[in-house]
Amino acid sequence: MASNVRTSNVRTSIRVEGVVQGVGFRPFVYSLATRLGLAGWVGNDVDGVFAEVEGPAEQIRDFLAALERDAPPLARVERVSAQPMSPDGRPGFAIVASDTAGARRALVSADSATCADCLRELADPGDRRFGYPFINCTNCGPRFTIVRDVPYDRPLTTMAGFTMCAACAAEYHDPANRRFHAQPVCCPACGPRLRLLAADGTELSGPGGDPGALAGAVDALAGAVDVLAAGRVLAVKGLGGYHLAVDAASDQAAALLRSRKHREDKPFAVMAADLAAARALCDVDDVAAGLLTSPRRPIVLLPRRDGSGPGPGRLARSVAPGNRQLGVMLPYTPLHHLLLRDFGRPIVLTSGNVSDEPIAYRDDDALSRLGGLADAFLTHDRPIHIRTDDSVVRPFRGRETVLRRSRGYVPEPLAVASRFARPVLACGAELKNTFCLGRGDRAFLSHHIGDLENYETLRSFTDGIRHFRRLFDVAPQIIAHDLHPEYLSTKYALEQDGCVLAGVQHHHAHIASCLADNGEAGPVIGVAFDGTGFGTDGTIWGGEFLLADLADAERAGHLAGVPMPGGAAAIRQPWRMAAAYLDAAFPGGLPAGLDVAARNSATWPDVLTLARRGVNAPMTSSAGRLFDAVAALLGIRDSINYEGQAAVELEQLTATSPHDPYPAAITDGQPLTVAGSDLVRAAAQDLLDGVPREVIGARFHQGVAAMIGAACGLLRDRSGLGTVALSGGVFQNLLLLGTVVDLLEGQGFRVLTHSRVPPNDGGISLGQAVVAAAWDRAGRLPN
Repeated sequence: MASNVRTSNVRTSIRVEGVVQGVGFRPFVYSLATRLGLAGWVGNDVDGVFAEVEGPAEQIRDFLAALERDAPPLARVERVSAQPMSPDGRPGFAIVASDTAGARRALVSADSATCADCLRELADPGDRRFGYPFINCTNCGPRFTIVRDVPYDRPLTTMAGFTMCAACAAEYHDPANRRFHAQPVCCPACGPRLRLLAADGTELSGPGGDPGALAGAVDALAGAVDVLAAGRVLAVKGLGGYHLAVDAASDQAAALLRSRKHREDKPFAVMAADLAAARALCDVDDVAAGLLTSPRRPIVLLPRRDGSGPGPGRLARSVAPGNRQLGVMLPYTPLHHLLLRDFGRPIVLTSGNVSDEPIAYRDDDALSRLGGLADAFLTHDRPIHIRTDDSVVRPFRGRETVLRRSRGYVPEPLAVASRFARPVLACGAELKNTFCLGRGDRAFLSHHIGDLENYETLRSFTDGIRHFRRLFDVAPQIIAHDLHPEYLSTKYALEQDGCVLAGVQHHHAHIASCLADNGEAGPVIGVAFDGTGFGTDGTIWGGEFLLADLADAERAGHLAGVPMPGGAAAIRQPWRMAAAYLDAAFPGGLPAGLDVAARNSATWPDVLTLARRGVNAPMTSSAGRLFDAVAALLGIRDSINYEGQAAVELEQLTATSPHDPYPAAITDGQPLTVAGSDLVRAAAQDLLDGVPREVIGARFHQGVAAMIGAACGLLRDRSGLGTVALSGGVFQNLLLLGTVVDLLEGQGFRVLTHSRVPPNDGGISLGQAVVAAAWDRAGRLPN
């Protein structure tokens, strides 16, 4: 055969790394090679995609250029390498069997919203998948939530139990078909079946005989629409878990859901059928439209329209009470599209859980935990392997800012500028927990786990770590953790054997996370403002100015400490922080006429005694507690029902027009100290003078921004640093963030903010990981 090899042909071995499995990459390579007249093969292995191509050198060059340029929409090509080989003259191009041997480095795709081609088929009465709730192809559908192991092949997913019918198998094996090697491919004859169940698990839908009959899906869907129309609560099984749904226009239905879910005030997210329906609810600019319609399909926080009158923009008041913004998403599964189409108006779609519990995702567990919340269950028999909440984003200055990174984003890795010399596991914080695995130049930030306050969430945390370690074949040699000894994530880290431990201060991790998010190493002036973080001096930090890079952080300034009377009770009852701050602001005695003292007069003296004696009153520099104090002072919130509620409602009340800032004195020293009590004193005096609360809120926000600007200016004079990194949950406050960025840029600073990872504690694990890696590279960790 060698004599038949054309000498003008060359052969090349190719390796493609990145998110290239489960996204139609092999069929794309097959079609590309066939079109260019190239011979060879392509396959999956533990590293990604491997291929050999043979043909004229010019066509091979075109082939290599097109691998990245024309890759499938869900692919994320990180690296293409090519090596010359000797031609062998074998004709034809083939997709070969997957190679599962070796250490796993292949990446798994995130779940992706239903593509336009599948939607057309879904709506076509002549198509065999017309109205089928589980339609998908290589360009869309479930990925991460159904993957049990890699490489991404059907036997290693939760679709393994569904044997393809002849028609689906023909599509799967046809290189010219859009479903060529689409692992979740299915149809009404062979795929998952939709069911409607009563709260006790009794089946309410479908013929008893044929589990693949489309009639069952139609019956289930019609019954689910009836549940919503009757003002009842419907549990819906999505990609990553169960949601609870009600009619978003019904005050009674929304109130019923709040009552059953024990979610008194926190805003609900709303799903709208399409972009036009979203625009009836919110102001949607081009950036927001791109986020809403992206394959990731996150919840997008947007300025809401009035929505009080009749029409498509009508929303029940109890959906997002007192909030100028609304979390909106568009359908991301075929089932959602069908449900919204048939119901005809937006629905509330919130996590299927009781407050503080993780989202339910196993069918039996969902019936057990949600049976008292939902009147019916719209479910199906395709298992979910890993629970994954909806992601939450918002537009800021023309780009996306992620506030909760989960479905649609995870497990796609984040590229880091500095490599991990040894594999790292970072365990994250207590609230809004995520974990992170670092290897090579990739950081695998987990899906949103939640608050590690109960066994179920802790189990989700430990199960998630095991799953990620298996998927990406990472055996950590270093485990990074928070310094707080009582965090369950810290306790988990300390219980692991055979690894080097690296305790990372909470606010250093915040700034390092912002640096990694922006692909930088520092040093910077870091402003880390949040609610709680364990400081190196044993006090509770949270209003911090750091001089920091990835390896080091110096506490260069902070809000002056005040006591937290009652400890954690001061977080749940912001009026206690108002008492502590007012006591510091008016050392000669509280002026008469402040309603916050009158409302809490029965316990005010006892709380002041705790604060003054330092009994069960730890000192804190927390910016979050400062916002709490002002919110309580203005009568917005004396006690909270969810984390950060007082500060959120203060932002919503605040006038957006500019007003003169309240001044706050800065005491020069090592470190600088900023008198937050000055802001509280000024706010109290304005309140007594009858200044409207929305103006007081504006002057307070402007005062915080001015204080940040002044402190950063002083630190620039000391350090010569001209870049500021902003991180921490307080910078989820869009009004404050925009004001601070404008002010700092006006002072000539370069400002880094978050985009790819949350500024809140959801980004802490990434910061811990890159700090531990920096210490490892510098030889500051034991071997």
